[in-house]
Amino acid sequence: MQTCSKCNISSPDNAQNCVHCDADLREYSATAVALERFRANPRVKAVRVTVADDACPVCYGAMKTYPKDEALRLPLEGCSHEHGCRCFYEPVLEETAIMGKVEQA
Repeated sequence: MQTCSKCNISSPDNAQNCVHCDADLREYSATAVALERFRANPRVKAVRVTVADDACPVCYGAMKTYPKDEALRLPLEGCSHEHGCRCFYEPVLEETAIMGKVEQA
């Protein structure tokens, strides 16, 4: 299932438009919006596709880290899970902490 970011209603994985507000889900699904935010964020260096424990073979095959401009579009075409594609994106952030030696008192 895809969730529309405009009206928060779920639509089937194969829907091109929201069943409630007709928004284009290629642009306005929650996952599409998240991916665009990650791509626009300079701290995000890559995007990881994460899958559910009981994911189908198609989803397991897509589970990896991608350059942020090459991340696969979710939901994955060919997903065969009875509840639809449940993959999601995780950002891989640039390291921001300064690593240093810890001094003991």
